[in-house]
Amino acid sequence: MFSKEPRRLKFKTDVDERLRMLETVVSAQPLREWTKALVARRGATNPNFLVPHFDPADTGVGARVLFLLEAPGPMTNATNLRPGSGFISVDNNDGTAANIWALRNEAGLHEGALHWNIVPWYLGVASRKPTAAELRQGGTELLTLLPLLGDLCVVVVCGRVAQRGWKRHVAPFVGDRLTVIETWHPSPLAMNQAGKREALKAAVERAAAIAL
Repeated sequence: MFSKEPRRLKFKTDVDERLRMLETVVSAQPLREWTKALVARRGATNPNFLVPHFDPADTGVGARVLFLLEAPGPMTNATNLRPGSGFISVDNNDGTAANIWALRNEAGLHEGALHWNIVPWYLGVASRKPTAAELRQGGTELLTLLPLLGDLCVVVVCGRVAQRGWKRHVAPFVGDRLTVIETWHPSPLAMNQAGKREALKAAVERAAAIAL
């Protein structure tokens, strides 16, 4: 379900709808269970450990394209003073999500995509970058997620941090069955720099051409 406009999760009614979908959408259930297991395993001794949900409006385990960024941003955290949605979603109320929504829309990539991060747990403020240890841990967890995505054929790795984590901790173990496209992070800061939006647009269009 691709929204007709970006930033839909700024509305409580839309967030509430996603929460209901999280309980009922069949293709989302294996990802929900995977997330629960991750929280139980890594958060057992840390009460502040938080992993946002996969967006059940995405394609779930039937995804053909995975957009992989570095770590959840503040608008994924529903417990912040300015509450986020609680989801990793192209519909989140932030500039990064709005940018990738627009590029997916331009490419016609309305279905078959999933959004996630090389480090899937919340790290705090947006300026906090994953450490080398966190990238290693996140890569280890991603290797347990990928087998659930049986139709996956393209991974779009956005930004240098995510690319470093993928190359060091994931790529050596997945072989050549996936097309991996490296591109820029879709943050407003990056997209305002000359040539970067065009490069990211080309990456999204290439992913769409392979997956659709």
